[in-house]
Amino acid sequence: MQLVMVREGLAGLAPVVVPAGYALRHFQPGVGDEAAWDRLLVQAFGASQPPRLFANILATDAACVPERIFFITCDGVPVATASAWYRPWWGVDTGYVHYVATNPEHKGRKLGYWVSLAVLHRFAAEGRTRAVLETDDPRVPAIKTYLELGFKPWPVEEDQRQRWRQVIDTNKFHPLCPNLDAILTAPIHEKPIPK
Repeated sequence: MQLVMVREGLAGLAPVVVPAGYALRHFQPGVGDEAAWDRLLVQAFGASQPPRLFANILATDAACVPERIFFITCDGVPVATASAWYRPWWGVDTGYVHYVATNPEHKGRKLGYWVSLAVLHRFAAEGRTRAVLETDDPRVPAIKTYLELGFKPWPVEEDQRQRWRQVIDTNKFHPLCPNLDAILTAPIHEKPIPK
């Protein structure tokens, strides 16, 4: 099962300031953004992804509206994406950070941070008060980004206590998660069941 992270409270978010040469925008239907989203996911997660990802994953979801899908572009070409999704089983006050992906050729510019911060601003604009996401243990740069954004580990299975300990210890993320011991000794959270 994937690791879960939560950020309680969305007030006082820092402004989104993308690096020079980049721009932030929403998804635009009919201009090739569907294919651009597909390319970004393949670039970020590997060529094993099926074709027409956008059509099969996002477009069929009731939460899919252009204003919830963000791109960071370079010379007009999308190079990073994240979506401000809604999963009702997490609660009406909770936004779900969905499909954060960056073209590896643009790594080191904190694009994942900025596009995810844009997602948090969208949640706040929608009146949500917390955010959750799911990620995988090997996605260390992503986990670091989420910790920098104020997310904390949220163990939903007993084995995740040790998995979180390993991720934080191995990568020396303690300054980003100073209350790790309290998190890992607290009761396991119940992960909502999709409805």
